[in-house]
Amino acid sequence: MRRLIFATNNKHKVGEVRAALDGKVEVITLEEAGLKGEIPETADTLQGNALQKAEWVWERTHTDCFADDTGLEVEALGGAPGVYSARYAGEHCSFDDNIDKLLKALKDKENRKADFRTVICLIENGEAKYFEGRVDGQILKERHTCGEGFGYDPVFMPERFAVSFAEMPLEVKNSISHRGLAVKKLAEYLNS
Repeated sequence: MRRLIFATNNKHKVGEVRAALDGKVEVITLEEAGLKGEIPETADTLQGNALQKAEWVWERTHTDCFADDTGLEVEALGGAPGVYSARYAGEHCSFDDNIDKLLKALKDKENRKADFRTVICLIENGEAKYFEGRVDGQILKERHTCGEGFGYDPVFMPERFAVSFAEMPLEVKNSISHRGLAVKKLAEYLNS
């Protein structure tokens, strides 16, 4: 079976990706690959960050690998938090800190349109390829959750749905989410 290193230790992301790849590719985390250290994320685009993270793994292992970067882009905030989504409320903030800051920033805004974008960079034999997924929706006025989801999932409601990502079963979310769509493109490529 083909093995790829995923440049993350985030259990939620790994679970989503493994489920989407349906056991056809063995996905191992940084920890499982024995990689330690801080991966740089200093680019000003999602594509740049995904490339930077994948190159970090490739340079240390020369093993095919992939990395992703995801951003929540809120129209009324000029596309913020965007590439800074994971650290929107500060360098060592929690998911809840980010959501609190976002809800405060949108408190008096009528326009709550937003999109989630994920860019995956696959490095295969030293060559980079990109896969992107995007889902449009809106930011809810408060958290809606039932235990599933992470990040901004409790406040993001995708178009054509009446529930947040955090209220959806994982299989449903994976079939329509930004990461799910990007991983689907990656899977189609890997299986072709």
